[in-house]
Amino acid sequence: MRTARLALDPAFTVGPVPRRLFGSFVEHMGRCVYTGIFEPDHPSADEDGLRTDVLELTKELGPTVVRYPGGNFVSGFEWEDSVGPREERPRRIDRAWRSVETNQFGLAEFDAWARKVGTETMMAVNLGTRGLQEACDLLEYTNLDSGTKFSELRKAHGSKDPFDIKLWCLGNELDGPWQTGHKTAAEYGRLAAETGMAMRSIDPDIELVAVGSSSRSMPTFGEWEQTVLELSYHAVDYISLHAYYEEKPGDTKNFLASAVDMDLFIEQVVATADAVRAKGKHNKKINLSFDEWNVWYQSRPHHAEGVQPWDVAPRVIEDEYSITDAVVVGTLLNSLLRHSDRVHIGAQAQLVNVIGLLRSEAGGEAWKQSIAHPFEQMRKLARGNVLQVVTTSDTYETGNFGDVDVVDASATYDDETLTVFLANRDLEDPASVEVPLRGFDVDRLAEAKVLAATEGQDRHTTNRDGDHQQVGLRRLDDVTVTEGLATVVLPPLSWAVVQFRKG
Repeated sequence: MRTARLALDPAFTVGPVPRRLFGSFVEHMGRCVYTGIFEPDHPSADEDGLRTDVLELTKELGPTVVRYPGGNFVSGFEWEDSVGPREERPRRIDRAWRSVETNQFGLAEFDAWARKVGTETMMAVNLGTRGLQEACDLLEYTNLDSGTKFSELRKAHGSKDPFDIKLWCLGNELDGPWQTGHKTAAEYGRLAAETGMAMRSIDPDIELVAVGSSSRSMPTFGEWEQTVLELSYHAVDYISLHAYYEEKPGDTKNFLASAVDMDLFIEQVVATADAVRAKGKHNKKINLSFDEWNVWYQSRPHHAEGVQPWDVAPRVIEDEYSITDAVVVGTLLNSLLRHSDRVHIGAQAQLVNVIGLLRSEAGGEAWKQSIAHPFEQMRKLARGNVLQVVTTSDTYETGNFGDVDVVDASATYDDETLTVFLANRDLEDPASVEVPLRGFDVDRLAEAKVLAATEGQDRHTTNRDGDHQQVGLRRLDDVTVTEGLATVVLPPLSWAVVQFRKG
């Protein structure tokens, strides 16, 4: 039995739970849009061609913000192609994924989908092949009421009311040589500043996200953030972070410690942003938008067998997620919550099919992948204030991060309910976790659920087409509460949520 003890106190908080932390991402990539959220010929399709089975699953997940339309796709996106009568929209090549974009799903269709889901749109502008003027034209189209060229064009296209999008990404991953329109930090920083200020002159209430590093392993990491923010600090509100993790052969222990890397990434970007703030004598703080994160097996082939260049909606990076992946995703969510004083926006990438929380088949069914469960639970149950959590835990040795805690944790408290999110990284042994309740107005267990292998399963078990219920949450029975102390026993390799209330 491995052991851990948490130190918690309602007086020591990180800050309020930011609702935008539990976002997702819809990119025109692979089958995320076409046969993902949009399939007019599907038996469940509504009047807008939206798959209602996927829509209902998305509502259950409840992403609070959804980034759109990319991703690498946005760096070649000509937004004008995606509006107006569908029969007049051009087919375009997408250089990022070497496929064909039909533009049958565009801005108005996404706005309709987002409203049905009940989520906020986070729109990205193309600063790869286009620039300031096109970004301003798009903002005019989406946010101005009437009386101008592009606001009247929107109305002529059938959207009387503005889309009123308040959260905007100034490009995507332009630090990456793979990106169409790749730029140096100085080139991008100046463009972001000029574009941001011009967009604010149209709508002063928008919030702007500058492009940060595509990963902590980028050779320009740190220097990129410093240069970009020195040039654009006055014009932006957030800087982005992107990170993907995968299990490599013989490297399970490092994979299970992925959240340690996420912790370091966040803390280093915060340090860089605050150094620029001090040097520039700025009053405001730049906060973080972790608007791409997930488990992604990048070492596997990106395209399915038989995919040809310039196919429409090909099968691209449709990873099938296991129990192990779900536990890691749970720890990544813990990391985001622990740093939510500065990470105010999160976007898991992506929503459907492409490294998705959800999977769907053309003309067939839709289902939740294993990684959807910790996401959904934290989005639903993280309420009130995020607590500072000090974990004293048995450790295990890793090659990349040294000794790592076996138990990973985060917690929230809303004066009525203490909610603790826990993961046991040990592959073989259960873990006993002590959770102090003194100081909290709670004295009983309200609910406890766990995701772990059941009899007949192993850590590689997944949900798949025709067998959607293999991996999910079940009741966690091994929880005791005595005299202000709770003890939670976690199965090997598991993620759990435990709630305590009064009376």
